[in-house]
Amino acid sequence: MKFKNYSNSDYEAVCDFLIELNRENQNHINWNWGRFEWMMEHPEFDKSRMGSIGLWIDGEKVVGAAIYDMYFGEAFVGALSKYSSLYTEILGYAYRELKDENGLDIAVCDACAAEICAAESAGFEISEQAETVMRLDLINELSANLPNCLRFSELDPVKEPVAFQWLLWQGFDHGTNKAEFERDGDIITEIPMFRRHFNPALSIAAKNSDGEYVSYCCLWYSDKTDYAYIEPVCTVPSYRGKGVAKAVIYEALNRAKSLGANKAYVLSDMPFYEKLGFRKDRHFTFYWKK
Repeated sequence: MKFKNYSNSDYEAVCDFLIELNRENQNHINWNWGRFEWMMEHPEFDKSRMGSIGLWIDGEKVVGAAIYDMYFGEAFVGALSKYSSLYTEILGYAYRELKDENGLDIAVCDACAAEICAAESAGFEISEQAETVMRLDLINELSANLPNCLRFSELDPVKEPVAFQWLLWQGFDHGTNKAEFERDGDIITEIPMFRRHFNPALSIAAKNSDGEYVSYCCLWYSDKTDYAYIEPVCTVPSYRGKGVAKAVIYEALNRAKSLGANKAYVLSDMPFYEKLGFRKDRHFTFYWKK
């Protein structure tokens, strides 16, 4: 057993760790390999601090990890069940090395009594923040039609970085003024290939007759798992309420099902997903230490 700080050569090992962790049960599904891969390429992720991620290694295998979420101050802490005795040590490392000026927040599944006990024993207290993971079992083909003026299209952020960022800029309510986006959007024209498992066939957009992307859903699926993870979903304001997002999501889910996924997860508690057939599966309470 040894400890090491993360380097880029550990990327696959961390993905494998998160896959195995969520194969044991889904009590850490809010942190899965797909979320890790999406986060690593997110423009808000502070890559300069990646060496602060802590890994616990048995042989060549990652068995525990402390990973900050976008910025310091919030972190994932976890260990494989066989190595659960490491949890308190990993939690201590996360607090020492990954906190910000306000302290550290961690999300713990309400079903993980031992982790809750460890957090409380270490001086963490329940905070106001919480998150929910919703699940949809992929049993039957899902059906929803796009409006006639739209068509499905695969959107690869590496091949079309500006179009991708413009869609997300509008879809996440930063505005609809393209001149403002081009001036203030901090546009990335060359996206490094950290998304090593990205599948463009699961990166589905709706495109209008003018060739503009108006809605988007990306799924993350590995044949090492039986689930797809949804991240992100957005629709530009002028196309909301028309069933576009539903059709795009269902198209992506049908494709994931054809590859072997038998369920899908999304980190959300929005009624929108309940209307699509998702149900609340896991609830996570945040614990904070100043």
